[in-house]
This record gives sequence, structure tokens and C-alpha cells, in this order.
Amino acid sequence: MRTKQIYHLDDVALFKEKALQWSLQYDDLVWLDSNQYDEKYSKYDAVLAVDAFTCIQTDYFQAFEKLKEYQSLTKDWIFGYLTYDLKNDVEVLQSENYDGLGFPDLYFFQPKKLFLFKGESVEIQYLKAVDDELETDIKAIHKFEDKSQDKASEALKIKLRIHKDAYCEKVNAMLKHIKHGAIYEANFCQEFYAENTQINPLETYNKLNSISKPPFASFIKMNDKFVLSASPERYLKKDGVHVISQPIKGTAKRSKDQEKDEQLKSDLSKDEKERSENIMIVDLVRNDLSKTAIKGSVKVEELCEIYTFEQVHQMISTVTSTVEATTHPVDIIKSSFPMGSMTGAPKISAMKIIENLEETKRGVYSGAIGYFTPQNDFDFNVVIRSILYNQSNGYVSYSVGSAITAKSDALREYEECLIKAKAMRTVLEKP
Repeated sequence: MRTKQIYHLDDVALFKEKALQWSLQYDDLVWLDSNQYDEKYSKYDAVLAVDAFTCIQTDYFQAFEKLKEYQSLTKDWIFGYLTYDLKNDVEVLQSENYDGLGFPDLYFFQPKKLFLFKGESVEIQYLKAVDDELETDIKAIHKFEDKSQDKASEALKIKLRIHKDAYCEKVNAMLKHIKHGAIYEANFCQEFYAENTQINPLETYNKLNSISKPPFASFIKMNDKFVLSASPERYLKKDGVHVISQPIKGTAKRSKDQEKDEQLKSDLSKDEKERSENIMIVDLVRNDLSKTAIKGSVKVEELCEIYTFEQVHQMISTVTSTVEATTHPVDIIKSSFPMGSMTGAPKISAMKIIENLEETKRGVYSGAIGYFTPQNDFDFNVVIRSILYNQSNGYVSYSVGSAITAKSDALREYEECLIKAKAMRTVLEKP
């Protein structure tokens, strides 16, 4: 049983900041922040889960079955991530590209301590709390002072796994696959990285979040491994029998000039290539959701709507479905994984071609971060605009991608990748 208390906060932002710093003492933590953006669909402004009571880490082999068993047994809140490479559990596929990070393919934990932020209050739930543990921790958070002596990160020299000319060659190779009819769209990604270096994970995350302010920001600590995510994209959410997916396809840069910025936004909404990319993935998502949906319940609520974020304009569609109350939540995720916006279509052919042309194992990047509730609901983002960090071997990585279709131009796709990479590069090169 969880002990529950609700506290009114005089300064929500300060308490959030202190709570996140305080939580670094634990080996396992997940922080999720909507940045007050996603009021339409988000139940909480932010969530902090810390201190593992139970945990599951595994490679891709039978990973979804193991997660299904774990989620069913705990019947509690669990938080964690699904890597892109769980595709190998869903289909007969492999991930043989270089991996400098070494993250488990699947990771979830049942937190002893849970903080649910909404408005001016925080609901705190402790699992098997002892004595006055909850009150003691609240006092400790209010009094917490960051005394870390290693507060600043050094500026990093970012390397490219695929250089510009090679990138263009690979895109043109993918275009040949499209011309020959093997696929009609694929998300092609490239890695930027730094080796033998150290960063301050929380400091870097705070800077990334402050310049991006996305609706699905997240920070994960798993012992010596960290995920710093400024994702604007929702993968999948279940609320009761209702399921929602919000794929992103279509990106335009922002301008400080308001008139020019509005023009960029308008141009994106009318861009035939971007709209075709988005609509292709909407069709794929509709098909994925139909695998677990009640017949006739899959609907496109929004098609190619333009959403504006701090760094970019994005074209987003919203697809919904209704499932039977008895449908297992893990089955809903497995039947639609990996998310269509990060693969392409047809999905299996696209993933095979992606594996052959990319140079890096994607891992957590283009996977999903989120949680399951005791009521079998869940909410997961898509891991994009994110920095991954292995503290033990000093490896820092971020990847970006774009959708390649018959209308794609290699140089334009490369430039789109640089736009998406701007926020991560900025916080790493200019600490």
C-alpha cells in the first residue's frame, strides 16, 4: 500500500528544482515535465519517480513478455524506457551497428517514492513508508542545497558519425529503394557524439529543457547512465479504454522576426512533401492502432496541424482508438512498436533498410520513455531531441533524423537534421 499526502506549494518551480536535485542521491529516477504545454491530454504538470523498490532490465529477447509479466505482477506505478531495438522482439530483425552507450534494451522500475505535480500542489505517494519518512523527505527537499563541486560541464568537441558527403550518398541509396518500390518512406538517422568526456547531467538537462520547453521532457538516471530528453512528441497514451497517438512529421525553423516566423509556419502547413510524409505515417499509425482497437473506433482527430515550439515549428497529427477494457496495456504498445514516425512504411522493409544504411545502434533514441499506472493506463513519449550519456565510459551521444520520401533532396534533409540538432549542440558546446 502507498502512503499518500497532498501538499500545497508556495513556490512550485523552486520545489521542483530542489526535488530533482535531491533525487540524484538515488540510483534510479525518472522525471517527466510537460512544461505546462500539453493541458489537453496531460494529467500532471510533472512527475518524479525515485528509488527502485523492484526493477526489470533486459535485452530484446522476449522483452515485451517479460514487461507484461512484470507490469501484471506489480499492479503499481512503473517507470522506464523501451529502446528502438525492441523491434527485434516484435519482428525477425537485428541491431548490429556500433553502440557506444551500452544501455539495456528495456528498463522499468517500481518507485518507492512518487511525486505528482498539478497546479500549486504535489501529491506524494510512498510505497511501504517507514515511520515519518515522507515528512522527513519533504523537509529535506525544502532545505536542500546543491553542494556539488562538479557543477559545470566542459565544452565538448562534437564528432559526426556520418559526414555530409556520406550522408548524401546514403540518402540517395535510400531513394533508390523508394524508386524500386521496396519502401515509400523511411526515417534515416545520424549520430553526433563525444568521447572520453564528462558532463553534469542535470545541469545539461535543465539547459536543454529551458531552451526547448517541450511537452514531453524527461530526465532519467539509471546508475551511471542518463537520458536528457526535450521531446515534443507523444508516442502513445492510454486513458481507460481510450488510446491516443500523436506522430510528428514535418519540421520548419523558427525566426525571431514575427512576420517571418508566421510565414515559415504557413509555408510548413502548405508544404506538399511534409504533408505527404505526415499522412503516410498517419496511415501507418491507423493500421497499428487497429490491431488492438474495437472495430471502427480508429479516428484521425487532427491531420497535419502545426504546433509551435521554442526551437521549431512541427506538423503533428492526432490518431485515436478505443480498446476493450480487458486488453492488456503492454499488448497495445507491442502491436504498434516501434512508432511509425521513427521507422517508415512499409514498417518492416523500412527498418531493414535503416539498419543497413545507419552507422549507429539507436538504442534509447527513437524509443519511448514513460510510465504505467496501477489502473493499467500509460503515457509514453518518443525519444527525440535527446542527449544520452554513459558516465562510466565518458560517452555522450545525440541523434537526429528525417523522413526520406520520393520527393526528398539529400541536402535539404541534411539541413533539416542540423535544425533538429541545434538545441543539443548548443547546450553541449556552450555550457
